[in-house]
Amino acid sequence: MKRLFVVSLVILLATLGLAYVNPDYESPIVKVVEVAAPAVVKIDVVTTQRYSPFDPFTDEFFRKFFGEIPFGERKAEALGSGFIFDKEGYILTNEHVVHNADKIMVTLLDGSKYPAKYIGGDEELDIAVIKIDPDGKDLPVLEIGDSDKLQIGEWAIAIGNPLGFQHTVTVGVVSAVGRQIPKPEGNGYYSNLIQTDAAINPGNSGGPLLNIHGQVIGINTAIVSPQYGTTLGFAIPINMAMRFVDSIIKTGTVQKAFLGVYVTTVTESTAKSLGLKVDEGALVTDVFKDSPAEKAGIKPQDVIIKLNGLDIRSSSELVAAVHNYPAGARVTITVDRFGKRITFDVVLGYQDNASGESNAQYSDDKLGLVLGNLLPGDRERLSIPEEINGVIVRDVKAKAYAAQLGIKKDDVIIRISINGKQKEISSLEDYEKVIKSLERGDYVALFILHEGVRFVASFRYY
Repeated sequence: MKRLFVVSLVILLATLGLAYVNPDYESPIVKVVEVAAPAVVKIDVVTTQRYSPFDPFTDEFFRKFFGEIPFGERKAEALGSGFIFDKEGYILTNEHVVHNADKIMVTLLDGSKYPAKYIGGDEELDIAVIKIDPDGKDLPVLEIGDSDKLQIGEWAIAIGNPLGFQHTVTVGVVSAVGRQIPKPEGNGYYSNLIQTDAAINPGNSGGPLLNIHGQVIGINTAIVSPQYGTTLGFAIPINMAMRFVDSIIKTGTVQKAFLGVYVTTVTESTAKSLGLKVDEGALVTDVFKDSPAEKAGIKPQDVIIKLNGLDIRSSSELVAAVHNYPAGARVTITVDRFGKRITFDVVLGYQDNASGESNAQYSDDKLGLVLGNLLPGDRERLSIPEEINGVIVRDVKAKAYAAQLGIKKDDVIIRISINGKQKEISSLEDYEKVIKSLERGDYVALFILHEGVRFVASFRYY
């Protein structure tokens, strides 16, 4: 019995000893969460979605015998995250979280709810600003860090609302910087992203990625599908987002930069046929007259391989990287000119190659389109040849003819035919004049350039 008592006493003392390992220790992450979490918000969004009452196999049959398909509408709910960066109630999030929202509701950590107003944003950059009215309340605000100084391996803390679990905290490190990944929709690249192994899931989008000092270093944006890999999350560098915030607040839009080059991706065949000394990069096929690229000295057949130290492996990556900067920004561009590396100091221009004033737009309520004049920046971004003229689709309205016909943003309308009378479209004025003459019962054909391919969309206007 005495031996049993001694053994029990030893076990008890050992257990008590374990309980007091690092008794006064507190993870620094606790302090970060304590300070930052109140400024992180849950964003609930209601949108209107259109749907066809028929399956794809009966769509064509219905059109043939009854005309255009009547689309129905239904409300859809989604959620995301964001963070307050200004005491006036301004909140940063992803554009894809709040795009085309009918209603936005913001919930703070303390449970208080606020209706939010969409201020503006950009789909390509995937950043947006919304605003709540603090109504005299002293709102918590996150401090903005410096994403240009990030080091691989430093702490990364994500706070958000994955799958609706409000204010979830995950921790990891900065796994890499300067990542370029294609967007899920296939419409371009996310450029210069921060990679982290801090767990990010649906609902985290728009929330902050923080450093160990509680400063925002990124906006959580994308994940790799779990079927391909785990703990692979990506965030937009906060420095990039902050370059455009003032413009979004003042105008609702951003004025992205313009370099002034036509480019194509270097392939094995282009490299060998032209005698290039690199096997990847953005090959300059032509340079816009009087553009920033021409003024800097960039020439056709140069291969752009770096922009501000970021590796450029394709034409799409170059376009995305240039658009990460506002007009007037100064960047360094490195090219390979048949084996010779040359670095240029370039002051980027405006996409309209002019003063940077707001570009004119025309809202066509008959067909459901928002259109703009075709600008040099559009030609550079979409590789539209100089000989192509027309008006470019800036947005497609729901429920309208254009949406039913499959017309997409960035399509270029180059000609319109009404009842057999065709009219070339070179400007918004041309387009507006033709559309105003459109009457019910008219037969219409739109001649469209979509990703370099021409097609005709025809219908009867009712």
